Amino acid sequence: MTAASEIHPKTVRGVTRVARNAKSAAAQLATTSTVEKNAALQAIADGLRANAARIIKANDADIAAGTENGMRASLLDRLRLDEDRIDAIAASVEAVIDLADPVGNIIVGRTLPNGIRLSQTRVPMGVIGAIYEARPNVTVDIAILALKAGNATILRGGSAAQNSNTEIISILRSAVESAGLAADSINGIDQYGRDGASVLMNARDYVDLLIPRGGAELINMVVQESIVPVIETGIGNVHMFIDSSATVKNSVDLVINSKTQRPSVCNSLETLLVHEKAAKRVLPKILERLDKADVIVHADTDVAALAPPSMKVRRVSRRDWAKEYLDLELAVKIVSGIEEAIDHIRAYTSGHTEVIVTKDLDNAETFVSAIDAAAVGVNVSTRFTDGGELGFGAEVGISTQKLHARGPMGVEQLTTTKWIMIGNGQIRA
Repeated sequence: MTAASEIHPKTVRGVTRVARNAKSAAAQLATTSTVEKNAALQAIADGLRANAARIIKANDADIAAGTENGMRASLLDRLRLDEDRIDAIAASVEAVIDLADPVGNIIVGRTLPNGIRLSQTRVPMGVIGAIYEARPNVTVDIAILALKAGNATILRGGSAAQNSNTEIISILRSAVESAGLAADSINGIDQYGRDGASVLMNARDYVDLLIPRGGAELINMVVQESIVPVIETGIGNVHMFIDSSATVKNSVDLVINSKTQRPSVCNSLETLLVHEKAAKRVLPKILERLDKADVIVHADTDVAALAPPSMKVRRVSRRDWAKEYLDLELAVKIVSGIEEAIDHIRAYTSGHTEVIVTKDLDNAETFVSAIDAAAVGVNVSTRFTDGGELGFGAEVGISTQKLHARGPMGVEQLTTTKWIMIGNGQIRA
């Protein structure tokens, strides 16, 4: 990112003006009723469907540019919007309408010995900034969840999706304004480029929370450079361990779904660990299915010996164990048992999602207790670490840190609390 002293004053003024306006909008949202927020969300869903052709036209320009610039197929898939995806995004907005509004919920309430009535109550965070890459659906996810929780947003979606995001944000702003809320409840700063992101990271007077969502390079940059408080949404170096008691059918189904259903997302499987006592029983079937799905496998000679003749297994390196492929690639390792599997995961995990496939209850409990990650699963696809799948309606990201929020970040995770004291003239002695 550009040093603050090198940023053009016009960019500083522009982003600061957006942030100032967002803070004013956040003050209005803090006192906006659930009914009013839901009406704005319905207007957003209706606006997305009504303007699908506009969005697709803008998205086509982004796809064309990405193709010309050599963007990977998996990233193009994340970028692409069509009528079905836009309808699914609109449906996710309506799902958020159905969620309970966390604002005003009392977490703790009691009366002190001196008669003061004390409560800890959920309130909006204020202004939430987000910096993310090539994911126009994230523009909607962050805006709607923040709005439901009474927050204004400032969105920086990156150059690869700039046409799509500009169109979407225009539609969102018009929708909330038509419902009686400030258009500045939702803001975009893509037009200011990377320098705009630098200004946003320094806008501590106006922005209460910053959420980076994307690759390791982006996330690390925001964490290291931002003076605005950051919630880290980490990369997904996701593991699955096939225990000795796992059935062939469960093992094959869970691996294939976790790796191939949508390989370009952060909850897709990246490393498969297989107990040596299960390897000859389950790995040939898994590798056969992976080969049919055109998955590139990185492994050693022991794994390669169990692969079908048509499969070319690439020699695995230490770097492969730490890699988030986000594509049809998978690292595979045979381990001596659950202890080695846990040690391997501890060495390379990004703290996102880790899964064990087993019929052994003791091993399942050991795995769940020993693994330190935002989500840990037993006999489930890794693809379930998702706000929509877990009942959040949508998510702004998967937090892999331990402060404030961890795991899928939905509406409740975009609030903070205040302590409210109600008395009748008590003074402190």
